[in-house]
Amino acid sequence: MPENSHYALERLRELLRVTTLFTDGKLPTERALSERFGVGRREIRRALEVLEAEGLIWRKQGAGTFLGQKPDNWSDQVASLVPGTNFMEIMEVRLRIEPQLAQLAAMRAKDSDLERMRGLRDKIYERTDADWRELWDGALHRLIAQTAGNQLFLSLFDIINRIRQDPAWQSVRDKARKLDKKLSESRDQHTEIIEAIASRDPARAGEAMRDHLLTLQERLIRQTSMDIPDRQDPTKETKTI
Repeated sequence: MPENSHYALERLRELLRVTTLFTDGKLPTERALSERFGVGRREIRRALEVLEAEGLIWRKQGAGTFLGQKPDNWSDQVASLVPGTNFMEIMEVRLRIEPQLAQLAAMRAKDSDLERMRGLRDKIYERTDADWRELWDGALHRLIAQTAGNQLFLSLFDIINRIRQDPAWQSVRDKARKLDKKLSESRDQHTEIIEAIASRDPARAGEAMRDHLLTLQERLIRQTSMDIPDRQDPTKETKTI
């Protein structure tokens, strides 16, 4: 690429790091980016092609350029799973996938990945409102999944994460989180997962993730038991885990 294209690419990379600029996930137009960086639209277009190839953005003709990877064609099918899925099923799947992702992350994480993980962990606990904590908690767990370096595993994680975004699921999670009044246990567990990955210890990382998810599962069971006093003992549903 010409020098101006390299310049445009570096400026765009810097812009993507400031994700708060794109509340709707949409980037400025090519013309706006061209004016902002003082380079031609051709150079901007070439730089965007590189970022799209890296999976950092996706473009749709007539709609614009968006952060992240292009949505797949089974998104609607995933949405159809929500009504027939309960939190216990979600936790059963998470307990089988995420410890494996943590193990792979311990084998493949770069120093920059670890720095981002610690930053996301700190973000979770900056505020106490449920939406904030759920947002950054999901970002941390997805970064671990991404760091594992297995696209198929990441796709499976994204299916689960999509279901977790359902309002009913988030409501149950919020109530369960309140059982950890000071949030100290969750923060300590997140720290243990990250430091196990940093130590390049797959077994420790997998176990730390499993302990974290089991703690969350226990809180969910306790919360739903309090919400529905006459319900059959929910611990019977977890014997296979």
